[in-house]
Order: sequence, then structure tokens, then C-alpha cells
Amino acid sequence: MKVDEIAASLSDGMVVGIGGWGGRRKPMAAIRAILRSPVKDLTIVSYGGADVGMLCAAGKIKKLIFGFVSHDAIPLDGHFRAARQGGAIECVDFDEGMLQWGLRAAAMRLPFLPTRTGLASDVVAQNTNLKTVKSPYTDGEELLAMPAINLDVAILHANVSDKRGNSQIHSPDPFFDELMARAATKTYLTVERLVETEALGGREGAHTNYIERNLITGVAEVPHGAHPTSCDPQYGIDVGHLKTYMAAKGEDEWAAYCDQFVNLPDQASYVNAVGGEDHIKFLRLPGF
Repeated sequence: MKVDEIAASLSDGMVVGIGGWGGRRKPMAAIRAILRSPVKDLTIVSYGGADVGMLCAAGKIKKLIFGFVSHDAIPLDGHFRAARQGGAIECVDFDEGMLQWGLRAAAMRLPFLPTRTGLASDVVAQNTNLKTVKSPYTDGEELLAMPAINLDVAILHANVSDKRGNSQIHSPDPFFDELMARAATKTYLTVERLVETEALGGREGAHTNYIERNLITGVAEVPHGAHPTSCDPQYGIDVGHLKTYMAAKGEDEWAAYCDQFVNLPDQASYVNAVGGEDHIKFLRLPGF
């Protein structure tokens, strides 16, 4: 597929899970395609970074279900903060583990999963729809029933894939992309590079194939498609570009940012606009 075809497949009001983690391995080329599209009123599920911030700035989000919104190197996204504090979006705050548990419940086709996480925090007070269950065993413990977070669509970014959707994530942070794929009705991949199946390394490469191909609806090859987030081992977080993005605070500034970096004919034009391939490939990898 082309990345704009992924965006075109979305409909107003859909529940969309976005893979990656904060400043790492976000499908940012697909996010920019969504910004160019007319789709709106989305419910976004994310361990958020620039994906959430840009969608907030563009007015694409109606509801956000999230564990955090951060760029790692920059603690808080200003566009998300403005939308949250201004009441422009409905927010459902979860602990990172609760969000994972909700995705896992959906991935397992369960209505909920029990957990202790959140019971002693204001997460429960802020989410009045959350309920508890009592263990049916002799312990009788009261547990939080974390509801399944079912997705209409998941959009993920991987290092490589073949045309069938056999993909590999080479970075050390695959986190919960597999759960998003299992929780979604359709899953789209953007990848740094499309390869022949044989190039995936057979048995030796299988340990980096986190997501079964039967879960993949379509694949789009988009070199440097996670920029300005990282895609280890190819490139790190572009903190300089994130600062440029964060500085686009007003309507005029945001429109100028989009004209320069979003409203472009193709990914190659974007890469040139942010400094070229050499700039991206020499971005320092994050260490955690």
C-alpha cells in the first residue's frame, strides 16, 4: 500500500491504536498522512508522543485513551497539553500497565482482565466507569476489572517486512505493538524497507517477528517513516525537529509547520525538508 491509502481507509469516529512508545518507533509518516486527510473525531489509543500531539494540533482527536504523552527526551508535548487543559479532547487516563492490560484483554477476546494496578490511585476516581470484581477463590480479593480496549484499526511501524506482512522489529522496544495488532480489526504496517521473504533470515530471524502476518491488512514502505521519533538501529530521536514542532504553538505557526513538513507530495520531500538522509541516519540512538 501507499501511506496515504492507509489514511484514506480510516473513517470518522474510528478507534485507532498507534504503536510505538513515546519518542520511539511511531508510525509518523502515517500520522502525517492522517493530518492531510479529512478524517476526524477519532478515538486514539496510544502510549503517546508526537503522534498524539500532532493529531491534537490538527483537531483530529475526539477522545484519547492513553498511558502518557511524552517525547522521552522532552517530557511533555505542548500541543497535547493545550488540548487537554483547554478541554478540546475527552481524556481517559490509565496507568501504563492498565492500558497494556486493556489491550491484552481485547487481544485475548476477553471482556476484561483483573489487576491490582490502579486500585490505590486516583485513576479509579477519575474513571468512574471502572468496576471491581471479587476473586471466586478462597482469597476473596477485590480486584480492578480492566475492560478490554478494542480497536477498529492499529497502525504500527517496523524495521522491515515482506509484502505478505511477515515483519521484523529490530529495536529493543517492541513493547505492546503485538497486542494492538491482536486487539484490532485491521492492522497496517509502515516499514523502513520492504524485502523478499528470504531476506528475513528464516529461523534465525524469527525471534524478531513479533506480529503474525495473518494480523496484517496492509504494508507501506516508508523509509525514515518514524522520524522525528527513533527507529533503532537505523536512527535516533530528532530532538531538534521536535523543538521546531513544539514551537509551532499558534494557528499561524502550526499552519506554517504543516506547509513545511506535512503538506508534501511524498516521503522523499519530507526527508529533504528535515535535513536529508544523512541528517536522519546520524541521529543518536536513545539509551534507557
